[in-house]
Amino acid sequence: MNPGAGLGDVARSDPGPAGVSARYRQWRPRGEDGSEAVELAILLPVILTAIAVLVVGARIALSGQRISGVAGAAAREASLVRSPGAAQQAATVGAMSALASAGLHCTDTKVTVDTSGFAARAGTPAVVTVTVSCDVSLSSIGIAGLPGSQTLRDTASSPLDPARDLS
Repeated sequence: MNPGAGLGDVARSDPGPAGVSARYRQWRPRGEDGSEAVELAILLPVILTAIAVLVVGARIALSGQRISGVAGAAAREASLVRSPGAAQQAATVGAMSALASAGLHCTDTKVTVDTSGFAARAGTPAVVTVTVSCDVSLSSIGIAGLPGSQTLRDTASSPLDPARDLS
């Protein structure tokens, strides 16, 4: 008896590998053995690179969220003191403390304090504004060895006590 008999025009005298039907053998394209492995070898580096780029991008975005609130903490510290010089010092100390607690390792940190509100007369509303800039190495927030840096910024204002004593 012919193993492929009864399958219409697919019948073959060669039974082929065990368990493989004659219909499948005819349908399967010839000459493409191993093409899936080649395709995988070509696409795998592209897929892994895309995943790595997504991971690094997400880590950079998350580090940008970690700086959020740093300037607010520094502005609150600056608004509690009575003079512009003390406000600059308090804001810098507050920003450094907040950056350390956020886990950001800055290569360069700039704290800019707008103390023009201290010139306002007592009893009038005024604010102190703090801007914190932090340059972080991409290798510390992305993947080790990644070149370059990212500048993270945060700005916040805090009201001065209208009943402050300007003396």
